Amino acid sequence: MENFNFKNSTRIIFGKFNYNEILRNIKFYFKENSKVLLHYENQGEIIKKIGIYEKIISLLKENNIDFIELGGVVPNPKLSLVYKGIDICKKENVSFILAIGGASVIDSAKAISLGAVYDGDVWDFFCEKNKPISTLGVGTILTIPGSGSEMSESIIITNETNYEKAVCDSEINFPKFSVLNPEVCYTVPNKLMAAGIVDILSHLMERYFTKSTDTELSDSLIEAAMRTVIKYGPLLLKDRNNYNYCSQIMWAATIAHNGMIGCGRIADWASHRIEHEISAIYDLTHGIGMAIIFPAWIEYVKNTNLNIFKRFFQNIFDISDIEEGIKVLKSFFKGLDLKIKLSDYGITDENFSLMAEKALKNSISIGKFVNLDKKDIINILYLAR
Repeated sequence: MENFNFKNSTRIIFGKFNYNEILRNIKFYFKENSKVLLHYENQGEIIKKIGIYEKIISLLKENNIDFIELGGVVPNPKLSLVYKGIDICKKENVSFILAIGGASVIDSAKAISLGAVYDGDVWDFFCEKNKPISTLGVGTILTIPGSGSEMSESIIITNETNYEKAVCDSEINFPKFSVLNPEVCYTVPNKLMAAGIVDILSHLMERYFTKSTDTELSDSLIEAAMRTVIKYGPLLLKDRNNYNYCSQIMWAATIAHNGMIGCGRIADWASHRIEHEISAIYDLTHGIGMAIIFPAWIEYVKNTNLNIFKRFFQNIFDISDIEEGIKVLKSFFKGLDLKIKLSDYGITDENFSLMAEKALKNSISIGKFVNLDKKDIINILYLAR
């Protein structure tokens, strides 16, 4: 087992909405004579449809909490909107941000929160020119489970000027609190829910495939979480109003990416790095991209450690043969009504070299389980084609 230093400071409020509890947590972080920034997707269509928007607006007004709104978040959240949010926070004396939405909204809010208290360009934190030391603070009301951003230290933002998708990891990025109501899953479009299910599984798989040894406890924890996703994901897509199915998937999404389940092991993350460049250029939903890349990655690297892949397919899918296991994994993704080839989305090999270069950034290789150079990445993209 590896040395580890674990911290997670996010309060989780799980279950059917308790608006008094939500208000109590907002008031704890809100400063008098300031404003709360409400941040959400597009024009708030989803949160208005499920009634969250009106409830939160009424809650703030009834308690004399001044607020300002910023919608416009799209999948693969854009740096330009982050800049707009930072400008609003500085001009309007915002002291806290409430993100109502899924991963894109939460990541955008986290980035705004960093930039609102920073004199430089917030992109500095994503290209490693500087490290964040303070934040306004963010609370979240989750509407689409999958990314785990509601309890993670990560932010992923796309700089649309150069199609670069970059990550900022820092413990100050943890939301102050996150509200998880499984009932919101009832109205999430099937395609987004399917993508979220894949995202959960991919976070677990990135941590599972490791060179670290003597990790029996975390092996078992990750396997249990993966089996939960494999079992309840398809059930949820068939019975969208089942509270138990929604609860299992929503909580699995959170624990898959809150850091605890990966303690004592070194995760790989090469597949995520590769997919980020696909979604940065082609604006593909992240979970859909992971359903394409992960089977190709397994096919390419499987011979480096046959035992771990045999254990994976045996303990998760009850299949002893690796090649058959890869087919079953693809079938699982197809069963979520997802296409699993780049060509299905009109993506050809014209940008494979560029994507490989961008995935590497300034490194010779990526991946902690198997080191992948530019040629390796291109080969994986061809397998995914």
